[in-house]
Amino acid sequence: MKYKVTLNGRTYEVEVENGEAMLIDEYEAYAPAVPAAPAPAPAAVAAEPAAPASPAATAAGEQVKAPMPGNILKVNVAAGQTVKTGEVLVILEAMKMENEILSPRDGTVAQVVVTKGSVVDTGAPLVVIA
Repeated sequence: MKYKVTLNGRTYEVEVENGEAMLIDEYEAYAPAVPAAPAPAPAAVAAEPAAPASPAATAAGEQVKAPMPGNILKVNVAAGQTVKTGEVLVILEAMKMENEILSPRDGTVAQVVVTKGSVVDTGAPLVVIA
C-alpha cells in the first residue's frame, strides 16, 4: 500500500509491503488552497440537535477555514499579529491526528474566531487575515 505523509513541512510518499516500508519520494509540502465559501445554511429547526459552537467571523479579510471537523488544540496567533505564508495559525485535532492549519498568505490577523478547546465543523472560520 502507498501512503503520503506530511510532517514538518515535508511530504513523504511511502510504500509498505510485507511489513517493510520503502521511501518512494520526498518533497516540500505546500499550503492547501483555501476552498470557496460554502452556501449559507438554512435556519436551524428547533428539533435538530445543536451543532458545535463557532462564533461568526465579523472582521473583513480572508477567512482561514477548518478543512475538517475537529477540536482546536492550540491557537498560535492573536489579533493584530503579522503572519507570513505557511506560518502555523492553529493546531486542529481530527481523528487523533494533529493538523497544522497554515496561513495562505502574508498579512495581519484581523480576528481569531476560535479558542483552545473549541469544536469546529468543516468550513468553520478559524482566523481572519487582512
